[in-house]
Amino acid sequence: MTIPQRIADFAEDLTAIRRDIHEYPELGFEEVRTAGIVAEKLRAWGIEVHEGIGKTGVVGVLRGARPGRMIGLRADMDALPIDEQTNLPWSSKTPGVMHACGHDAHTTMVLGAARYLAETRDFAGTAVFIFQPAEEGLGGARAMIADGLFDRFPCDEIYGLHNSPYHAPGVVGVKPGPAMAGANFFDIRVEGKGCHAAMPETGIDTVVIASALVQQLQTIKARNVPATQPLVLSVTQIHAGSAYNVIPESATLTGTVRYFDRGVADMVTQRMQAICDGLAAAYGIEITLDMRNAFDVLENDPVLSEAMVAVAREFVGEQAALASDGVMGSEDFADMLQVVPGAYCRIGHAGTVPLHNAGFVLDDAILPLGAAIMARMVETRGAA
Repeated sequence: MTIPQRIADFAEDLTAIRRDIHEYPELGFEEVRTAGIVAEKLRAWGIEVHEGIGKTGVVGVLRGARPGRMIGLRADMDALPIDEQTNLPWSSKTPGVMHACGHDAHTTMVLGAARYLAETRDFAGTAVFIFQPAEEGLGGARAMIADGLFDRFPCDEIYGLHNSPYHAPGVVGVKPGPAMAGANFFDIRVEGKGCHAAMPETGIDTVVIASALVQQLQTIKARNVPATQPLVLSVTQIHAGSAYNVIPESATLTGTVRYFDRGVADMVTQRMQAICDGLAAAYGIEITLDMRNAFDVLENDPVLSEAMVAVAREFVGEQAALASDGVMGSEDFADMLQVVPGAYCRIGHAGTVPLHNAGFVLDDAILPLGAAIMARMVETRGAA
């Protein structure tokens, strides 16, 4: 692996930044400290800084030595509501909040690219460093776009990345076209009739109905969606009751639908509504479904996907390749790609604990590679 010497020289600084951000994680739209660190670093390197975009988002602007195009590099800053269990010296000091997905690394890698480009200035065009809040389902990308992100900084292309403990160190993949699933989030409320648990005949049992509802929802994928069509429907929360001897008045279910085809997603919503209506009629109660879109399908531009792989090959050789399979996880960088063409890559690193796990540990060796890929995208695409 060949990393530009300037980036290799400050690799330890990147590790220190990443671990500091990791130690003090912040949830979506609360990234005040993290955004402050980003803005401070960018200013120290002579980069023009714009703050408060999409509430806590930060944008840095750096003009190269020659005229050219505007290339965006995007990182996300928010953490997850998870209580860290790694016991590392730099583990989270905020109870119940953890960087369990690698956003601390994404932020650090784009900062590394910014520092390198600010030192060299050997590129055409303008680099736009976009540090986004609230990626984890809260709509941070949409908030920045609504706040005029691409009106103020009209990028010609935009690039992002994600660390991956599911791939070997140095493996870089980009899936052209639809690469990550879109996602709907749903809430279902079951309103029954509470009663004494010893006399269930005097009430309408919301726990029984909610349990039946979970089972019925799982038939949608099996009996309404073609087997060749990727789709996941998961109920992730059930809440009902507060006592041993009380049948609760209400129950709530929440979950997510992941899809690659909007028509299929709409059909799933219709089937879920029909099932809710049917059970409501059968039991003589009210069941309400609230379905909302959280993520678009992430679609990489095919030509720019190849360009990103070509850049990655400069550093990792044939370990960089176009990927053939999409993933059912979602990423709100998809919203930015709906406005500006670009590509999103995954970079493998050491470790076996999956993302979104309290024991996840990021491999800091990935930081210089990510910084190098992002910086090189500006150097190669600014004059394209």
